[in-house]
Amino acid sequence: MEPLKIKSELQFKAVRSSGAGGQNVNKVSSKVVLSFDLKNSQALSEEEKMRLETKLSSRLTSDFVLILNCDEDRSQLKNKAIVTKRFLDILTVGLHIPKIRKATKIPKSVIRKRIKDKKNVSEIKKSRRKPDF
Repeated sequence: MEPLKIKSELQFKAVRSSGAGGQNVNKVSSKVVLSFDLKNSQALSEEEKMRLETKLSSRLTSDFVLILNCDEDRSQLKNKAIVTKRFLDILTVGLHIPKIRKATKIPKSVIRKRIKDKKNVSEIKKSRRKPDF
């Protein structure tokens, strides 16, 4: 994954933000909509595309386009920076390959200790019983 190459493939669109804000909301297009076409990306290998397709399946459209919105700030530039950072974070999480867990062997000393403790508890419980004549 090359961040600079991917950033060049991003498409940004400025839209009017919703919600309260009065005259500013009605005049200024501060909301930023980021779209990234996963299928036609040149920056990602086929393997990376397949991995992202499975991991981000709930976030992708039917055309395999990832769409992110940001209207947290009143500044369009800040919203663009926020949505770009969010996109890169999503990509890094999506491309992360988890380590394969290796099963470890239980040491014999641990097994012996567990059996010894069980016998000890058993003896304590036996001593609490009524004597059997």
